[in-house]
This record gives sequence, structure tokens and C-alpha cells, in this order.
Amino acid sequence: MGEGFRDRIVWQRAMELTTAIYELTRDFPRDEVYALTNQLRRAAVSIPSNIAEGHGRNSHGQLVQFLCMARGSNYELQTQLEIAARLQYGVDAKRSLCHSLSIEVGKMLNATVTSLESGRASSKI
Repeated sequence: MGEGFRDRIVWQRAMELTTAIYELTRDFPRDEVYALTNQLRRAAVSIPSNIAEGHGRNSHGQLVQFLCMARGSNYELQTQLEIAARLQYGVDAKRSLCHSLSIEVGKMLNATVTSLESGRASSKI
């Protein structure tokens, strides 16, 4: 836990995901600005925010708790991306990039939580 959260690969990928979500939702219909657009952006922002907050806590237990919240936000995001796909909102390539980044972030969060829970935390994740 000694390194800063900005050095964590999972946080960096989550930031890329957040940026990609903002790029995707720029193409959504205007009437979705307070609905799906807002929901996607809030879920995306929550992921790196929870990773950062967890790293600011004083225990592995709290870090795991915040990483699990980030994971929950990522699942929420994946569901919202599926809704956007079914409604044919946004550019397919942008949506595909968001989905791929979300899957990658999810795998990294799972690996980090598993590592912390087993007591072998990696300094690079």
C-alpha cells in the first residue's frame, strides 16, 4: 500500500475507461443527458475514485472494501453499456473500446482483491 494510487496500473486503466466513457456518451441523444449518459459517467468516475480512496485508507481490509465498491461500479457500467448497445446509442467502436477496458479493469480488480485477501498483495496492480 506504500505506493501512490496513481502508480497503480488498475487505477490508470480505470482512468482510461472513464475518459472513453465520456467520449462515448458525447454521441448519445440529448434527451439521455440526465439518464443513461449521467449513469454511465457516474459509474465510470466511481471506479478510479474508489480505487484512490481505498489506497488512502489505513488498512488492507478497507482497501479491499473500496476495491469491491469499484468492482460493483464496474459491473454497473457493464450493464449500462449493454443497455446502450441494445438502444444503439453511441458509435460501435467507442462502445467496444469501453467494454474491453471495463473487462480488463474488472479482471485487474478481481486479481487485486484476491491477492490482498490471500496476503500476497502485488506492488504493481
